[in-house]
Amino acid sequence: MSERKTRTKLVHGGTRRSQYGEVSEAIFLTQGFVYDTAQQAQDRFEALGDDEFIYARYGNPTVRMFEERIAMLEGAEDAFATASGMAAVSAALTAPLKAGDHVVSSRALFGSCEYILSEVLARFGVEVEFVDGTDLGAWKAAIRPDTKMVFFEALSNPTLEVIDIAGVSALAHAVGALVVVDNVFATPVFQRSLELGADVIVYSATKHIDGQGRVLGGVVLGTKEFIRGTLEPYLKHTGGAMSPFNAWVLLKGLETLDLRCRAQAENAETVARALVGHEKINAVLYPGLPDHPQHNLALAQMEKPGTVVSFEIKGGKEAAFRFLDALEIAVISNNLGDAKSIITHPATTTHQRLSDEKKAVLGISPGLVRLSLGIEDSADLVADVMQALEMA
Repeated sequence: MSERKTRTKLVHGGTRRSQYGEVSEAIFLTQGFVYDTAQQAQDRFEALGDDEFIYARYGNPTVRMFEERIAMLEGAEDAFATASGMAAVSAALTAPLKAGDHVVSSRALFGSCEYILSEVLARFGVEVEFVDGTDLGAWKAAIRPDTKMVFFEALSNPTLEVIDIAGVSALAHAVGALVVVDNVFATPVFQRSLELGADVIVYSATKHIDGQGRVLGGVVLGTKEFIRGTLEPYLKHTGGAMSPFNAWVLLKGLETLDLRCRAQAENAETVARALVGHEKINAVLYPGLPDHPQHNLALAQMEKPGTVVSFEIKGGKEAAFRFLDALEIAVISNNLGDAKSIITHPATTTHQRLSDEKKAVLGISPGLVRLSLGIEDSADLVADVMQALEMA
């Protein structure tokens, strides 16, 4: 049979059926597993087979279905699911590194990612250097012969900078550094970061993969050697395992991921174009617009330019708050990638811990808002945004 298409993989990939032949994947809601003999228990602790389990912190049949399905979608050899997106980021950054290692990261990051790099890793003796991720020259200048890892968000939160994955990966691989990419905003539907040169991909499955505001989850994808040799021992012993129930919910989310992401991306483009030139808007940030600084790179790297639009409202924080409060469809929350449209004010929520100086460098102004488009009717969304702008 020829290679299956994305939507087929998302419905059938990694399915394990019990003796009952269930249609919907089973939830194996158990902490541990029973062995037929003491020898079998010893054998499993020494070496697990592909379909063998010993403890839920190490692995679970429902969780394994989720891991195999998303690995199949991403084109990765293996995956390890975690309790949250930040558990995935933390493990991917911490497991391979030791005191004295050098890391180069893009400066435009989600606040919690920045904390792991600048606070946690630094505390344990890892040297971290931040650069303008859109400037290949800055990466080249910062990457040293002893650099062990580079890290960046493929599409940054919340200003939607696009990083040249192939370019940065080539520079990193020239010195043997590991390339770790947070692919959340780009989504596994619209971007194949491994094919572009990345070694390790991390996702907050809480976002598009669940897509319906129900559970937390994360996943790290890469080679079998990295996932089972480097990452798995770290996660087994530090305990960031995914709940079997959450894995089941995320499996259901994967079934409709492609359909939802395409509808969301269509809405994002429609709303972005409607905002261009509006008298109450200073700037619209969306990679699909021709005036975006990395527009051509986004077209080359991504199938669609994402599901999020950020824009700066004239009048600063007060005007932005009036705008948020006036919206009737989009809800105010700090999540994204949901079937519901969600809006947030990054300067006072997701990035509030950053200093005013850092916010200014990153373009997170008092008037900036981040709108994650859902699957509602595009005409209703445009009308809602326009009436709310009148209140701004």
